Amino acid sequence: MAHEDSIAALLSLLHARESFVVTSHARPDGDAIGSALGLMHLLDGMGKRVTVAFADPIPVIYRCLPGIERIQVALPVATPAPDAAILLECDGFERTGFERADFDRMGAGLTINIDHHLSGKTFASFNWIDPEACAVGAMIYDLAVASGTEITADMATCLYTAVLTDTGSFTYPSTVAATFALAEHLVKRGADANRIAQAVYFSNPPSKIRLLGAALGNMQIEGSVSWSWITQEEMARAGAEVEDCEGVVNYLIGIAGVDAAVFLRELPSRKEFRLSLRSKGEVDVAQVAERFGGGGHRNASGCTLDGPLDEAIERIVAELRPDRRQPVH
Repeated sequence: MAHEDSIAALLSLLHARESFVVTSHARPDGDAIGSALGLMHLLDGMGKRVTVAFADPIPVIYRCLPGIERIQVALPVATPAPDAAILLECDGFERTGFERADFDRMGAGLTINIDHHLSGKTFASFNWIDPEACAVGAMIYDLAVASGTEITADMATCLYTAVLTDTGSFTYPSTVAATFALAEHLVKRGADANRIAQAVYFSNPPSKIRLLGAALGNMQIEGSVSWSWITQEEMARAGAEVEDCEGVVNYLIGIAGVDAAVFLRELPSRKEFRLSLRSKGEVDVAQVAERFGGGGHRNASGCTLDGPLDEAIERIVAELRPDRRQPVH
């Protein structure tokens, strides 16, 4: 379905219903939170009832976003049931961190999937997947424009945060001329670019810096591949939370001569590792992530591997070496 047709079909569904639950993936990032809140403000403007729910807490750096106090950490189970559940940036119900049974108990009559990942899947009643979009926040912006609803300063702030973070501060290949035009319009509508950047990039807790020091101390480089890791013990010594691991991999891919990088975070079970993969140029880490049951974008993806640590590193680094990479078509 063409972009404009998808928007028209989705707007028809939204206009025909009165109450919505909006959620996104577990361990929410800037696009997940910004686009969910942006959609909440859009639905508010359309006169709808909306609840935003996440399975995990909101990272500190995003807690100044307008409307953040309305987010709850549980799916609503109430009477009457919501008319629709909208899932952002997910390839399935479980990606939210909730169980499919949680959605069944909620009793929403319609499920809507909005995603921009190459690995996106059509699992919902209605699916709008646009891999060309720089962020789901950009898709919500297009939806807002088409709806004719006023893009308020609050909505603009949330959507700008989504776009800023999911383009790597406008550095990823998804950043094109239209991305800057979108950012310009959101600033004109009231998004304070400087204030948002201060909150996202210059308000880190000391624990994040201590964790970064430990992770960089573990850094390894082999030719054009770099990797690092953090264990549960190292996280405890740093007093760090999961959210403090966000962005560590960007330091690895920022090394001259490195075009593929991975950061491994040991999970509480101590039996698995969550991997964040990054690449430059034509190196496609989405293909690598998908081979391990994950997915994402060509230059930014993720997956989970079984331990122990040395075996997990051996498996992922082997896939990132130049002689093992799949050709890009």
